Order: sequence, then structure tokens, then C-alpha cells
Amino acid sequence: MPRLDRHLSTLLDVKRSDVRLLLAQGRVEVDGITATDINQVITRFSDVHCDGKTTQARTARYLMLNKPAGIVSATVDGQHSTVIDLLEQHWKDQLHIVGRLDFNSTGLVLLTNDGQWSRRLSLPGSKLLKRYRVRVEKALTEDYVEAFQRGLYFKYEDIITRPAQLTILSEFEAEVGLIEGRYHQIKRMFGHFDNKVLSIHRFAVGSLRLGTALALGQSRELTPAELEALSRR
Repeated sequence: MPRLDRHLSTLLDVKRSDVRLLLAQGRVEVDGITATDINQVITRFSDVHCDGKTTQARTARYLMLNKPAGIVSATVDGQHSTVIDLLEQHWKDQLHIVGRLDFNSTGLVLLTNDGQWSRRLSLPGSKLLKRYRVRVEKALTEDYVEAFQRGLYFKYEDIITRPAQLTILSEFEAEVGLIEGRYHQIKRMFGHFDNKVLSIHRFAVGSLRLGTALALGQSRELTPAELEALSRR
């Protein structure tokens, strides 16, 4: 992250020694507070003003979207509509996706323009629990619960999946909780039992729940309370 003196020196085309004078005269504000330290670190979302003029004003955006089936979890695709295409905000092209869903899967997708936030959520060490409702072709048994909890071997990667939660809801439907997101992981885990997955719906990521307020294809910005709860997980 850049220092305030470098930012102002570049944007105003002045020497760094001149930046010190600007601060001493109280002519610079960062996020509404008069700046005094030339070594102050700013982020790409800091609101910076000099003599009342804006040198940087970017807003961090955090959205949740209820993805329909048949939509690509990508920013651009030459053949299919993407989650970005579903948005109406004029700043939608600034966004990227935090955790993808398969083409035919539905449910909660997070989008942001804050790369540090998305990386923090995506790191394996974050152990962020994602929860899915899954419908399968063959009847479920308690053997699935035990196997998901132990972890299943994926030959292609030569790994054993991390312990996963599986709660049987009915003969052909279950809730699955994962703290990792390997390629087609849910389909491959049920494939261990030669059981075809018919549908996958992600209804929660960490403390965030999709609920019923958002129809398929709709989105909204996260509230400050939701962001704080997600960071405390």
C-alpha cells in the first residue's frame, strides 16, 4: 500500500518536500481527517483531498448475488451470460468474484472490488464454511455422513479432502458444509458412491445466509454488520 507522500507527489506532480508543507498547512484530508504524517499509509479506498480537490475517491464494494442456473461465474464469457451481466450498477465492471459456482449450480455468490478482502476469504487457512443444499439421484445412507467426515480420496490430485459436514434432510436431499472448494468437489464426493448430483444450491458462506429476500438473479450490497460478522468468523 502506498504512503501518503508518494501518492500526493505523484498525483500533484510536486516534490515530496512540498508535500510536507501541504500537511503542515493543514491542506490535506484523508477520510475526512486532516492529515499530518507524510508516512501515513493509504489504501486504494482511502478518500484523499488536497485544498478541497479530490486526488482519490474509490468506494469499496461488497455484494451478494443469488445466481441462477445457466449463468457463468466469470466477469466475461464469449458464449454465456455471466454474474456481472446480471448486475445493474454502473460500477459493476470493477468487480470480481469471490468463490465460484458451477454453471448449473445456484445460490450465493460474493462479488467485490477489494482484492485484499477476497484473498483473505479465499485462503485455505481461513477455513470459511460454505454450505450447500444438494439433491441426488440415489437414496442417501449414514455411510455418506461417515465418509464425508473422514475425507474422500481424489486420485487426480492425490489428496484426501478435508472433513466435510453432511446432514441428510430426506431420502434424496442433504446439506453439505465444506471449508475447501476443489474442482467439482461436491459432485466428485457423491461420485465416490456412484450417485449422480441433480442440483446444488449454495445458501451460506460463513455467517452470510442467502435467505429468501433475494430472488434468482437479484443482488444487494452487504451491510456493515454483515461485513463485520464475516471478518469475526
